[in-house]
Amino acid sequence: MSEDDINTEEYPTEIHDYLKTFEKSLSSVDEMLKTMMSVPRRELFQKLEPLEQVKLDLVSAYTLNSMFWVYLATQGINPKEHPVKQELERIRTYMNKVKEIADKKKASKLDKGAASRFVRNALWEPSPENERTSKTPAKAKKRKMD
Repeated sequence: MSEDDINTEEYPTEIHDYLKTFEKSLSSVDEMLKTMMSVPRRELFQKLEPLEQVKLDLVSAYTLNSMFWVYLATQGINPKEHPVKQELERIRTYMNKVKEIADKKKASKLDKGAASRFVRNALWEPSPENERTSKTPAKAKKRKMD
């Protein structure tokens, strides 16, 4: 009997693929954590801008709480009734606020001087020749009416 045959006897075969996928996901999370932990936090923060530092803190807190959520679920505890749910919602709220700040930072700003020059140059201004011809009939009409 192979190792796969022994393992599939311990749990229903329908969930075998799900467990394999879960195991791969855990391995990739473990690799990422090892990579992140290999660099001292202080050194990592020095390389980042303040907004990026906040994002890193929020992602770290969210990941840790998500992993605790999974742990509770594996222990048979309903995480929806645990305070971890409120903590995840709180972190998500802050993530949305940071996203709004980042979006405002990316938004283009209006250069009032450039906009006024653009509008001024885009408007049609009559040339001196056109002014004389357009004003002459108007003046003539006014004189005739008086």
